[in-house]
Amino acid sequence: MPSEEICHERHLRIRHDSDNGWLYADWTGYQSVDSVKQGCEEMLRLMVERSTFLILNDNTNVLGIWSGAAEWVAVDWFPRMRRAGLKCFAWVYSPSRFSQVSTDETLALMGPEEVAVHVFHDIREAEEWLRACA
Repeated sequence: MPSEEICHERHLRIRHDSDNGWLYADWTGYQSVDSVKQGCEEMLRLMVERSTFLILNDNTNVLGIWSGAAEWVAVDWFPRMRRAGLKCFAWVYSPSRFSQVSTDETLALMGPEEVAVHVFHDIREAEEWLRACA
């Protein structure tokens, strides 16, 4: 995937994939409420800056639970992403069951008016869905 790295933090790297027209967010390690909030805010900023409204959110390398941030992501961040133009959000589960629980908790708290958010166990399936979403 030809892309340009536009964010490199300890817990998150974001690449702009101009060929596919999406941002690729690669989360790594254990996440805290602060690291989730900081990373999400950066993703929102870069989405708007790059006018790129498809997101491939990869939690493959996330370890442990981060459910302390689930409500904020669901009721604060996702609505702001939607208002800023987010079209489709492909979310790849971590193999860590604890992280999966955090993702599921976030999704359960989201309102029905939210954008298309789909979860996947396989990054290739997530990429195919995003391509169809474009």
